[in-house]
Amino acid sequence: MLEKTDSTKWLPTSKKEVKEHGWDSLDVILFTGDAYIDHPSFGSAVIGRILESEGLRVAIVPQPNWTDDLRDFKKLGKPNLFFAVSAGNMDSMVNHYTAGKRKRTNDAYTPGGRFGYRPDYATITYSKIIKELFPDVPLVIGGIEASLRRLTHYDYWSDKLMPSILADSQADLLFYGMGEKSIIDFARLVKRGIPVENLTTIPQTVFMVDANEEYATKKNWDELELASHDTCLVNKKEFARNFMHIEEESNKMEAKKLVQRIGNKKIVVNPPWPTFKEKEIDKVYDLPYTRLPHPRYNNKGTIPAYEMIRHSINIHRGCFGGCTFCTISAHQGKFIASRSEKSVLKEVEKVTEMPDFKGYISDLGGPSANMYKMKGIHEEICKKCKRPSCIFPSVCKNLDTDHKAMRELYAKVRSNPKVKKAFIGSGIRYDMILEKTNNEEVNETNRQYLRDVIKHHVSGRLKVAPEHSSDEVLKFMRKPSFKLFEELNEEFIKINKEENLNQQLIPYFISSHPGSKSEDMANLAIQTKNMNFRLEQVQDFTPTPMTLATVVYYSGYHPYTMEEIYTARNKNAKEKQRQFFFWYKKEYRNQIIRDLKAKGRDDLVDQLFKKKTDK
Repeated sequence: MLEKTDSTKWLPTSKKEVKEHGWDSLDVILFTGDAYIDHPSFGSAVIGRILESEGLRVAIVPQPNWTDDLRDFKKLGKPNLFFAVSAGNMDSMVNHYTAGKRKRTNDAYTPGGRFGYRPDYATITYSKIIKELFPDVPLVIGGIEASLRRLTHYDYWSDKLMPSILADSQADLLFYGMGEKSIIDFARLVKRGIPVENLTTIPQTVFMVDANEEYATKKNWDELELASHDTCLVNKKEFARNFMHIEEESNKMEAKKLVQRIGNKKIVVNPPWPTFKEKEIDKVYDLPYTRLPHPRYNNKGTIPAYEMIRHSINIHRGCFGGCTFCTISAHQGKFIASRSEKSVLKEVEKVTEMPDFKGYISDLGGPSANMYKMKGIHEEICKKCKRPSCIFPSVCKNLDTDHKAMRELYAKVRSNPKVKKAFIGSGIRYDMILEKTNNEEVNETNRQYLRDVIKHHVSGRLKVAPEHSSDEVLKFMRKPSFKLFEELNEEFIKINKEENLNQQLIPYFISSHPGSKSEDMANLAIQTKNMNFRLEQVQDFTPTPMTLATVVYYSGYHPYTMEEIYTARNKNAKEKQRQFFFWYKKEYRNQIIRDLKAKGRDDLVDQLFKKKTDK
């Protein structure tokens, strides 16, 4: 059994631990805005272990203090190869602020959930400090914050367009998306002594050069020049149009290189790597993670984000849903990279051996739980496709939606005598289950998958995300019709009755999404009321970098059609939409009635507040 106090099982975080490893110097030093948890759900742990597997001596400096004499940035000295910076598993601004721009009082990635252990715009803050202290050492940035801010983007918290984070951070190179392959290539080349400014051909990296500078590139990479940052600042339509090109190239199997000018410089975004093959993704998850927080946090309080995922298992990455408010495909890719059954079952066994394991796997899933092993039937069709979603406006006929591989994997996990229950905590795309294919056998398997999940893999509550009830808003979101959710609800009730279960269906909804008006929210309240739901899993739309919905929120235009789209932008308009989630609370009733009557919608007032039966 692993002793938590044996710090050599983790990557070192201090000078003392470096000596305990028997090292006299370091090759790479990683700075992160999160506490250091050696678990494959945490990006810094993954990158650290990947570099370690290359034979490099790697240290992690978690949550360095940026407000004192900067000792945390100096304590390990200079690395032999490079520094790397990540804000953590979340964009630091999403981590710090609510949708209403109120400062949060806790941080799930810090011991005890304490707030204040990372700065706003953490990637920029850390990078500037490192460049000031060690100007001659190569510095690379990555993680979700850097990845989604790789080009001109709207920053909700400052309410302005910001340039590529490379410009403000002064970093030498940016790794976007899942950075394992890029950072291995980079490390090997730097180790060979190649200057960082010459490393311009690594896929899935971003760099900045003088506008007229010649640089090495790959001959087979076509180039697409976007509207410049300066143009975007004065022309919202051009900014919106940029996003269409960025999204299309992000979703292609064979993407173009993107170029964007900023002043007398230009940002170059190299195309992404091909989707990970099974062996490649298995390698990432088969590394020797302890799956535990570093011993430095002993007796300092639990880390909420870790508590959520400590006994969870990720079986794939990527998402082909293409939802307009989501960044998963922009970061992880549209095409699914699935682990082998052997690799997943090996991790299941490892989880069962954890000292605190009580028989329950909290999640056996991925970004969308039921996309494991799914891909195009004919890859040559996928190569020509630039659809942002494989399942909207309908499920692509070239997409293999057979849930058989998942059913088999779940059954094998259930058969492990140490596992009492393996929950599916990730969201399920029910459109891929309920929409019929031309193959009756697949249709039957998919229905059986739903029964398997409800019967064996729900902890009393199945979470799904219809997001809205208005088909017009759902169309904008790239989500299926609400009728499909109603069908799911009927099927859920039926299966529960047949299996003698008493479980809840928990739907997620969003208010103030671009395209949504107060009347749409009133109808949402009416329809969910009629289905006997009292909503609890709700949120106000938060504009985050690199989503279509955020581009519309800022510009007012749909990037693909240039159609003007209504969006609730001010606090009052957003509050008016949010209150419909809680129509049943006395404190909201009078305000809702006033707002609807002012719009001449007495009919909606009657439907929302009338009793089901009149005496």
